[in-house]
Amino acid sequence: MDYKMVIAVRTDLKLSRGKTAVQVAHAAVICALKARKHRSDSFSRWYQEGQKKVVVKVKDLEELRSLLEVAHVRGLIAELVRDAGLTEVPPGTITCVGIGPGKNDDIDRVTGSCPLM
Repeated sequence: MDYKMVIAVRTDLKLSRGKTAVQVAHAAVICALKARKHRSDSFSRWYQEGQKKVVVKVKDLEELRSLLEVAHVRGLIAELVRDAGLTEVPPGTITCVGIGPGKNDDIDRVTGSCPLM
């Protein structure tokens, strides 16, 4: 597999497993749709390879925003997820960032030091 998507989740929010799963799913859908529209070659390769997704953790919003900035500088698709605030966190809380799909090496340069969730 040459392509993947990485979703980085804030651990300081102490989200439940279910809430975390939903936020990760939001990030995956948002990034996939954006890639399909703006990076169709990367999307197609990632999709054909089985849509590899990796979930990592970051300690707080500052670390999440840093990943977003580095991903954008490197030309990767990267999107924040803001929660609607209906359950565990206030409306507009940024919970995670999706990065990719893109080449493994390109994404690893951004998220490679983040521990797995």
